[in-house]
This record gives sequence, C-alpha cells and structure tokens, in this order.
Amino acid sequence: MPKTSARLLSLLSLLQARRDWPGAALAERLEVSPRTVRRDVDRLRELGYPIVAVKGPDGGYRLDAGTKLPPLLFDDEQAVALAIALQVAVTTGAGIDEAAARALNTVRQVMPARPRHRIDTLRVTAVEGPTIRPATQVDSGVLMALSAAVHAREVLRFGYTAAPPGVETGDGQTLPRRVQPHHLVTWGGRWYLVAWDLDREDWRTFRADRISPRVPTGPRFTPRELPGGDVATFVVNRFRGSDGSVDWPCRGEVILNLPAAKVSRYTRDAVVEELDPNRCRLVLGSWSWPGLAATIGRFDADIEVVRPAELKDAFAHLARRYARAATEGSGGRSYPTVTGERSAGWESDEPDHAD
Repeated sequence: MPKTSARLLSLLSLLQARRDWPGAALAERLEVSPRTVRRDVDRLRELGYPIVAVKGPDGGYRLDAGTKLPPLLFDDEQAVALAIALQVAVTTGAGIDEAAARALNTVRQVMPARPRHRIDTLRVTAVEGPTIRPATQVDSGVLMALSAAVHAREVLRFGYTAAPPGVETGDGQTLPRRVQPHHLVTWGGRWYLVAWDLDREDWRTFRADRISPRVPTGPRFTPRELPGGDVATFVVNRFRGSDGSVDWPCRGEVILNLPAAKVSRYTRDAVVEELDPNRCRLVLGSWSWPGLAATIGRFDADIEVVRPAELKDAFAHLARRYARAATEGSGGRSYPTVTGERSAGWESDEPDHAD
C-alpha cells in the first residue's frame, strides 16, 4: 500500500482525469478499501480541495474545480517558498519577470484556500542589487508575519537585535520598535522591512533576520508616500546614503588584480566582471572622486584606471596626501579636505541610513 502522501496525490490525479469516479473504482485503482478512500477524500477536503460526493447506485466523487494542470498539493512552507521564488525572479536578469508572474497566477488558481491565502498575503519587492556578504537566512514565519502586517496596513511591534546573529561586534541588545510597515524587500541576498518608525518619526530599513515580531499588531494606518516615489528607488538611495539622487555623481572604471569572486563580496552598487581568474573589471560610484579612489584603494591590489581622467587625478591627489603623511607626519599642520569627500567602508554590512 502506498504511503498516505503518495496516495493522496494519486487520488487527486485520478479525480482530475475524469469527471465522476465511483468509490469502488477509486478503491480498486488505488488498491485500498472504500473506507480508506473515504478517509483520504476527507483529508483532501480538510486541505481545501472541493470534492463533491456523487449520489447514485454506486456512489462516487467529483473534483468540483478542474484545470488544465493536475491539482497540486503544497504544504504552507512550500506555498511560501514558491511565492517568494517567483516574485524574486524579476531580479535575475533572465527576462522572465512576466512569465514568473503568469506562473504564480496559474499555480495560485489550482491551490486550495489556505496556501492560496498565504500566497495572496505575501508581497515581496525584489530590488535589483549586488550580492552582499554573507546572505542571511530568515525564518519563513517571520517573513509571513511582516508581510501580513504590510498587507493589512497595521502597526507592527517587534524586538530588534542591535547586532546580527553570530557577530561579536555590538552588545546584541534587543530593542523594542514600533513602526508602520510599508514594504518587505529583498536586496543583495538579504531581507529588509521598509517602515516608518513611529518613535523616531523617520523612515527606516530593518534587517528581517534581526526582527522578532510581537503580537498582537496595532491599529490600521494610512500609508505615507515613500521618498523617491517608489520602494526600489528608496532602497537604492538609502543604501547609497541619500534620499535624493538616483545615481552616483562620480562613477569610474578600473581593473583590479584580484579575482572577481573576491571583489564582489565587498561591493554593493557595483559591476564586477571577470577578466581572468586573477583579474576583474570594477565599475563603482561614489559622492566624490577622492572618495571613489579611497574606496577602490582599500582593495589591497594593483589598480589600472580605465576611465575617467578625474579618477586618475583623484588617485594622484590621494598619493600626494598619503606621501606627506608618511614622510612628514602632521607636525601640527592641517591639510584642507576635499568638499564632498565621503568615507565608504567596503566591508560594511549596512547602509548609513539603515537600522
């Protein structure tokens, strides 16, 4: 006798194959007793499949909703995983965003009520960006709780860990937060909640892997307008340290004598192209040319500037400054700083304006 899960799938497939099935015929095909068939039908009904009992001399069953695809049996975690995978597919660059949306809608139509409701509740905004080191794992229950609060537009209370799990920096203190949740976002291999912090009266991005949702949720709220007009623009700007410009004012291209896989672990808003196993092309932006040169210089490798000339001049400017520091010391003198220069930590995990 097949296991219960396999038998349920076989029963669903048979019910899809023709309109009406006598109970005795189903029992014969499945090699079980009519009583077992009745129990299996009850199990499928509990999962939300609309199976109708057919009256008549022989009795039987009918699957009330037919589709071109066989009925699919997903547990709640599988339904969540499928919804996430198809919604995040828009950032793969494979040109399948429209097909992924159609696939999600098709699968949703043949799902029973409970997993279909979970898919409808889960709304993820996938923002295209480079992979951050390291990617983090988030409990699906946390994602569902955050998405449900976003979907219901209800104030969310949660504990927020001050340092990421497994990292020794920071005291690891869990702080209470109270926010209006607006979007659940995936960016660079990590999950973030974009929300209006009610106590700080400002927009914040919270790492989902540090969030411990608390129940019950608070009252409903009217969503505010995000700076930048949409969540993708907001998230990109927030990771760049700005709420305004959609692009870096200074962008340059260099060749580094380092493997692309190593460089990509320490860059966010960058393009890293492998040239050979030990060399890569890096296109990166910053708020100033000296700031960009300083960021690239933190890679301990030989650098070839491809473009533009302003980046070469910035390297020369920093070389003179560093040479003076090495040979003379400060000697009580101060040197002028470059307007707009900004430090950009290449091993930092968080944007300047993110929690």
